[in-house]
Amino acid sequence: MNIVYAMTAGFLLDCIVGDPHRLPHPIRWIGRLISLLDRCLNRKQDAKERKILSGIVYVTVVLAVTGAVVFFFRLFLYRLSGTVGILGDGLLFFYCIAPKSLCRESMAVYRELAVKRTDGDSGEDGLGRARKALSMIVGRDTEKLTEEGIIKAAVETVAENASDGVMAPMFYMALGGPFLCFLYKAVNTMDSMTGYHNETYEYFGKAAAIADDVWNYIPSRLTAFVMLFATMILSPFYPYLDWKRGFMTYKRDRRKHKSPNAAQTESVCAGVLGIQLAGDASYFGRTIQKPCIGDAVRPVEREDIRRANRLMYVSSLLSLFLLAGMRYLWG
Repeated sequence: MNIVYAMTAGFLLDCIVGDPHRLPHPIRWIGRLISLLDRCLNRKQDAKERKILSGIVYVTVVLAVTGAVVFFFRLFLYRLSGTVGILGDGLLFFYCIAPKSLCRESMAVYRELAVKRTDGDSGEDGLGRARKALSMIVGRDTEKLTEEGIIKAAVETVAENASDGVMAPMFYMALGGPFLCFLYKAVNTMDSMTGYHNETYEYFGKAAAIADDVWNYIPSRLTAFVMLFATMILSPFYPYLDWKRGFMTYKRDRRKHKSPNAAQTESVCAGVLGIQLAGDASYFGRTIQKPCIGDAVRPVEREDIRRANRLMYVSSLLSLFLLAGMRYLWG
């Protein structure tokens, strides 16, 4: 029951305050460790095999340090008292999930696009601010994106992070408490910082990218089905949502991504909204060709960002009920 209480408390705390930018944040500490190891181990002159080996060492060290810190921190809290331990677990879980932050940052893009529509000018300033807001939550180049491209990128980010930032941490919290939850966040952070297909990280970041694919395999698929169930609940109130179309799109497009996991939730989101996502994107000045996901039943519009967030939040609540319930039955 301790983990159930902690999951509930952590989720409610996130809903109230979101990601605390001004407070010490364990995930940022993991990021600093990653940056340190990157500088020390990722040497440009090393051969391909040496870079791959260095990448394996780097992943091992980050996981070992993260696991040890969480283990001893929890041991200390539970030795103080059971209540302090549960509160500490709730706080640790709170640091690992990000539904409110995901909503807040993507809706910042939505608001900048709204300003573009009401400024009465050419709209370029509003688009520029929207691109800047988008750059805070995506890894792609945003400088030349059109309004349609900005909206698609924001919706894709919400869809993908419904798994990475919500369901996956919940899944590992239910499975193994804060220890597994933080190991997952360490893997996910390593992938987001070094899992790129470019000259710097093609080989050094390979172990991190593979680890992220493995750790996200089950959560991403679970999230896709929870999103379909959330659509069933929402569709009587929001007729534009179509879970049957979402399921058919999922069956057809769930493998249309270099990552084995990213298209799982993107295909559901594209299908239920009736829009087309993905397609070619630019990363570090290099255009990467990607297949499109979903059918353009209608053009994308600014409201799709709000709709994607609504779907993400209902899916998050369902995930909490499902996983906390399973943990309760498991004991």
